[in-house]
This record gives sequence, structure tokens and C-alpha cells, in this order.
Amino acid sequence: MSFIKLIAHILFIIFLTVLTQVGGIIWLLTIIISKNKDWKKRYVFPIVYLIFNLLLIPPIAKQFGRERLPWFHNDLVPRNWFYPLTFRNYVNPELKQMLIESTKNCEFKITYLDACFPFYNGFPLLPHLSHNDGKKVDLSFMYLNKDGKPTEQKPSNSGYGAFIKDANMPCTDNGHWQYDFPKHLSFGINTQLQLDKKRTRILLKALLSKSETQSIFIEPYLKRDLKLQNEYRIRFQGCHSVRHDDHIHLQIKQ
Repeated sequence: MSFIKLIAHILFIIFLTVLTQVGGIIWLLTIIISKNKDWKKRYVFPIVYLIFNLLLIPPIAKQFGRERLPWFHNDLVPRNWFYPLTFRNYVNPELKQMLIESTKNCEFKITYLDACFPFYNGFPLLPHLSHNDGKKVDLSFMYLNKDGKPTEQKPSNSGYGAFIKDANMPCTDNGHWQYDFPKHLSFGINTQLQLDKKRTRILLKALLSKSETQSIFIEPYLKRDLKLQNEYRIRFQGCHSVRHDDHIHLQIKQ
């Protein structure tokens, strides 16, 4: 193997590890199986990756206290295939059960975004600051279509970056450049959708009805608009983080 190829492999392993936690190991296994023949890697990698994703990692993750959020469920669904395919949909059993139970209080689907990786507390799930212990998950708001009717659609393809309030926020004015950075991660926005305050409030109340809920992060103006000022567990995440008027951050008790 040439030096340039070696460096390329190392960089790809680092990239896959940062993105998926276990993808780097899968790539190493692919190299071994394919005996470093490029044409074989193209076929071996996706097959081995799917075997790990669908069959091997879920039972192993249970030994680490993590369970996979469902790919296909009547009421709890990922925003798109990216989150489950990149192993970013793992939480502890209590949070998973709580989310499934919360769907019973809602007459609509709950859509999840980034949760946590399958293994080890403290392993960072970038670009998040705290999704590293199986006790946090991001959820989408509920929306109305251009005719003002409830829809399961979401305004951004990633689930992030479509802010409810199209204006600079106090934290961005104070030099916290990262605060509205998710706008660069939307991967396309449907500007015809608007926040469904009624169903979003129902969702938040369903989460707050669970004793496991420790805190929920949304922007202060949304807390006021949704008439949830008295809910002490709904908090402002601070300027060190990113805006939370494009998604809900939920975390349960330690």
C-alpha cells in the first residue's frame, strides 16, 4: 500500500468514526476482507455496513445500555434515513420507552433527529455538545402547510436550520458565531411551512407529563408564544450552544 493510500485510509477512518462512531471499524474490516482491492471494497463495504447496522450493533449496544430508536414505527419516526443509517439513533431504554409512550398522547407522528451513538458515555456526537450519554434526543416541531392545515412535513431536509423566527437573535449579535450555524446544515428549506403551535404544544406537554423528563431546550420567545411560561423544565440552552427554534432538545434525568 502506497503512503498516499495509507493516509487516505486513515483520514477516511477518522471521518467515518466521527460521523458514525463504528464506521471506521467497518472500513478496516472491509480492507481486510477485500484484501485491499479497490473493486472489491465498493461491494464489500455497503454489505458489511448494513449487516453491522441492522443485525450486529443493536444487540451489542444493549450490553452498553443503549437501544436503537425505530426506523419504521407508526408514530415515532426518523426525519430521514441519515440518522438511523449513521448509528445516531441510539438512546437508553428509559428514553426510548418514554418516547414511545409519548406518542400515545399525540394524534400525530413524533419525528426524531440526532440522538446518541450506540457505545460509551462521553463519546462526542458532533456537532452537538451533550449528545454523549444516551439521555438526549432532538425532536422536530410540528408544522402547517401553505393552506394552514396540519402536515407531517418538515421545513428542512435535515430537520435543522429552518428557524421559526427569521431574524438575528441576541446571541448572534453578541458575537456567538455558532449560534445560528445550523442554517448551513438544512440541506434545503421549504419556506411554505409554518409552525403548528397547537400540535407543538401538545407534543411538549406530552413530554412534560413524563416524570423522566429533566429539561427541554427551546428559545425563550417560543416558550412564551406556546404559553408554556410556567413550565420550569423548559429552559434556555445559553449562548454557548446553537439556536433551538428549529428543533426541540429533550433530555431525561441522570
